[in-house]
Amino acid sequence: MNIRIITALLALTSAVAQAQTVEVKDAWVRTAVPGQSGTGAFMSLTAKDGAKIVGASSPLAGVVEVHEMKMEGDVMRMRAVPALDLPAGKTVQLKPGGYHVMLMELKQALPKGSTVPLTLTLRDAKGQESRLELVLPVAATPPGAAMPAHGAGHKH
Repeated sequence: MNIRIITALLALTSAVAQAQTVEVKDAWVRTAVPGQSGTGAFMSLTAKDGAKIVGASSPLAGVVEVHEMKMEGDVMRMRAVPALDLPAGKTVQLKPGGYHVMLMELKQALPKGSTVPLTLTLRDAKGQESRLELVLPVAATPPGAAMPAHGAGHKH
């Protein structure tokens, strides 16, 4: 009995340690109005040792996929990708107009200021899978996007 518990704890610990090797920055989800069926999640990911995103899920969406947007001729096409490479030490940008996480079959509106739980399933070079649990803020524009200066012409 004890050996089983210790083994389970070790497995859990290594999965947690594994997930920590991927750094997530500037993560956000675009607002969605009631009745809107889908929206995008965006972030910068840096995998210290290299990994792939092989899946994604959220309790707020029926379907979550990694999508790629690219020009084919003069038409912008969006398609789901089965896996997204995160090369060791390189920052991969998930951004509007490029790779992004698509949340479809939304179960509720996502107003500005709310948050979205999102789980990314990662696979390392050894084939070991881990989960990265994120909570993304909902915004109309990317965090840090040019905004009017605070206080400029405003009285508080």
